[in-house]
Amino acid sequence: MNKDAQMRAAINQKLIETGERERLKELLRAKLIECGWKDQLKAHCKEVIKEKGLEHVTVDDLVAEITPKG
Repeated sequence: MNKDAQMRAAINQKLIETGERERLKELLRAKLIECGWKDQLKAHCKEVIKEKGLEHVTVDDLVAEITPKG
């Protein structure tokens, strides 16, 4: 493991131990909802499904389609 990977692992471990990782995840989730990102992505998913038809869209297709916008 190189020095960067070791540093990332150590930081991640500390964040987990202190509970900060979960707090940061919740803060990020709240900010994404607040700015409308979640609703925009949900609308984009609905558009893709409507265009292709529900029976012709797999989860993998949907993920591939929305990832660039997400």
